[in-house]
Parts: sequence; C-alpha cells; structure tokens
Amino acid sequence: MDKYIISGGRRLEGSVGIQTAKNAVLPILAAAVLTDEPVRVLNVPDITDVRNMVKILACLGCGAEYVGNDIIVNGSTADSCEIPRALAHELRSSVFLLGSVISRFRRAKIAYPGGCDIGLRPVDLHLAGLKRLGVGITESNGYILCECDRLTGNEIMLDCPSVGATENIMLAAVKAEGVTVIKNAAREPEIEDVQNFLNALGARVRGAGSGTIRIDGVKKLGGAEYQPIADRIEAGTFAIAVAMCGGEAELVGANAENISSLLHKLRENGCKLRVKNDRIFIRSDRRPVAVKSVETQPYPGFPTDLQAQMTALCTVCSGNSIVTENLFETRFKYVPELRRMGADITVVDRSAFVRGVERLRGATTVAHDLRGGAALVVAALAAEGESEVLGIEHIDRGYAAFEYKLAGLGAKIKRVGI
Repeated sequence: MDKYIISGGRRLEGSVGIQTAKNAVLPILAAAVLTDEPVRVLNVPDITDVRNMVKILACLGCGAEYVGNDIIVNGSTADSCEIPRALAHELRSSVFLLGSVISRFRRAKIAYPGGCDIGLRPVDLHLAGLKRLGVGITESNGYILCECDRLTGNEIMLDCPSVGATENIMLAAVKAEGVTVIKNAAREPEIEDVQNFLNALGARVRGAGSGTIRIDGVKKLGGAEYQPIADRIEAGTFAIAVAMCGGEAELVGANAENISSLLHKLRENGCKLRVKNDRIFIRSDRRPVAVKSVETQPYPGFPTDLQAQMTALCTVCSGNSIVTENLFETRFKYVPELRRMGADITVVDRSAFVRGVERLRGATTVAHDLRGGAALVVAALAAEGESEVLGIEHIDRGYAAFEYKLAGLGAKIKRVGI
C-alpha cells in the first residue's frame, strides 16, 4: 500500500506524453481470444487493470507476455472457458471476455465482475444481447453460465447506449453465422478502435462511432499488430490539472476531437487552447472562471470519467457551478475528501452544487475509486500546503507513471510506502 505526498501551489509547465487508452486496450486484449494467430498490442500502459487482464488471459490458457511496452497474446493454446472469481472481482472489464469466450468455446463461466464502486453497473444489457445471438444463460451462486450450440446473427436494440454491452456483443457476433445489427449502440471512440482492431484480424464490422453497427460474421480470424488510440481521459486529466494549477503545457499524442466536450468547458473557464495535429497546447494564466453547468452524457457528451476532475476544478473557480452525474449514481464519493481541503460542495441526488473558493488547503484524503482518486491528486496539486492521498491503488488501475509525469511538469509529488 502506497500513498502520494504532494506539496501544492506550483504551476505546471512542459510537455507530457499521453498513454494508450485503457478503455481500448482492455476489450482489444479480450478480443485476442477470438483468434489462434498471434496478436501484438503496441504501447500498452503499465497499469493494474491491464496486468489483471493479462492474468485472466493466462488462466484461460492463452499465451500472454510483455515484450517491452507491447503485449503479445497467443490464443491458440486457450483451453478454459472459466474466468476466475478473484480476478473477475478485481476487473470490471473482465465482462468483455464473456463474448469472446462464448464465441471461442460455445460456453463460458464468469463471476460477476468488479472494479470501482461507482454505482450499479448491471450486465443485463450484455446478457440480453447474447441471448439474441442464441446463447442460453443461467445465473448461479454469483456466476454467469453461458452455453450455446451455435451463435446466430440477429438485430439487437440496446435499451441504452452501453459501452460495455456494445463491445461485448461485437466480440460475440464477429464469428456468428449471418448478420448482426446493433441499434442504439454506444458511440465512444474506443468502440470504433475495437472495430478497427477486429477488422485488422479479418472481421467485417462497420458503423462503429454511429448509433448502428453491422457485423457480418466470418468463420476465421487471423493475427495482427495493432496500435490502440490515445487515452482521452488521461489527456483530459492533465488538461484539467493545468487549468487548476495555472501554467502552460503540451499534451503529446492526444486527440482533441475525442475530448472536445471538455475543451469547450476549459475555454469557458478562461484557458487558452491550441490544437496542432496530435498535440494540445493549454495555457492558464489566472483564476479560472466558473462554468455554470456540467452534465455527464454518453459520447460525444461530457465524459463521466472526467466528472470528478472537473468538479475539483470547479472548487477553485470564481463563481458557482452545478455538476450533474447522469450515468452512475454513486460517483460523488470523493466529495467529502475535497471538503477536507476546504471545498464548498453540496450534493443533492445526482447533482453537486459547487461554490468556488480562492484556494484549497492541503489535507489527508483517501481515494475510493479511480477517477475520484485522480481528482484528489489534481486538487492537492493546486492546494496550499502539503497533502497526502491514500488509496492510490485505485489510481494505479488507470494511470501509468502518474507521479512521474506530473513531476515532469514541475509538480512536487512523491510516492511512498505506508
């Protein structure tokens, strides 16, 4: 168990490279089970969620090894259809393997997945989609048991545009007989990236990034070497940190289009932004101006994974803001921790009413989930005095070398054992 010790109040200056997207890498690794040919995923971030996914692949019998910053998966040796309870509880994205494993073995057994405690994230939409493809499903003693003689393409209408359900159905349908059409599909950039990866293997998927995805089933997939997209949430977190602390930074390898909803808000805050190719330049020279309202929405709306960091920024803006969380009902668990630092926040149902203060104060806080933990770090960087952030194992799930990247921008942050 480690913690961060942060001395706040320093401007952030310099350049930082943006890692490959966690939310693209995980379903891409899950998709590697679909083929007997080697798959090489390039520039994979060294984070806990990825390491847990590699452990799950190994439990399924796949060869999975790190080669430098890449991961090579060989699915030809896969011989198990069961995803262990302990690992499933550690990694929410283990549910992506349900579609891959059922496609590979025509049966699967998985414990209910875990991950961050940010509210109910039922797998009903995943299971309903698999049933439409011909999968029989039973639930027993905390396990989901799936079995079918064959997978058959079908039309699937999602009740809401769930990212996980969209990707899981895509993985299950790639080698199904006939055509599958997913309607009201999620549109996140990571879904389009999964489509591009599957097509690199020889799949026939089109429409990802829109509300309708069509999958023409194929009998066999090959191998590929693939570079996933940049992590828009990491890029957004660093942009918010600069806006909150003041300074000027260059985000290298970022895709501005994928976080356009955030950049629009930062311009309202008074930040100066410039985009050139895969670089975002951000400058913040004065106390940010409050934005009146932030509401999380499915893509291309404001990302729920940046809500906590944006709320932290609102705490030091001049003026008042309302931040509404429309996707996860318990995603304000970090708010009492920000209050320890002097933030003025009142939460009513799914909305946080934030009255900006001129300066936060250093304090000891505890991260309860991944993005809430990142928000506490950003707040500590801007606070007066020294802060400690405990529970940083949650942050390790999604940010690689977080403290080193921040230190490279001039932050005074160190990781120490407890």
